[in-house]
Amino acid sequence: MPLKTQHDAEVQLNLTPMIDVLFTLILFFMVAAEFSEMDHELEVDLPQVAEAGMTAVEKKSPRTILVQADGQVRLDQQLVALADLTGQLRTALSSTPDLQVVIQGDRECPFQYVAAAMAACREAGVAELGISVQTASTAAGGSLK
Repeated sequence: MPLKTQHDAEVQLNLTPMIDVLFTLILFFMVAAEFSEMDHELEVDLPQVAEAGMTAVEKKSPRTILVQADGQVRLDQQLVALADLTGQLRTALSSTPDLQVVIQGDRECPFQYVAAAMAACREAGVAELGISVQTASTAAGGSLK
């Protein structure tokens, strides 16, 4: 059996690329920290005006159509005949082009009454229409099937 007379060179791990990446990251974070400090140091005195000339925009609440179990229709708590509902919605739509309407139908109400209220909204030209429902919970004894 032959004996080795030469010694193999020891394996060495070259750390130079890892140190280069580490220094690059340190420089990046140092420069980024300096930029954020400069943003906080800037002081600006904003000019003041007597009146802006613009009114504050109010958040508009949707109009509510309540359809009761006996078929009576209420627009924002006021009793309205179904035939007059379209006219009132058109009038409201002319003053508020982005009118939102929410229909709330009683659970005992036949769907025909709710469908008639929806048709009145469509005929009036209401683009944003919603239907409000209450979710059934198992604690209240109800279940969805």
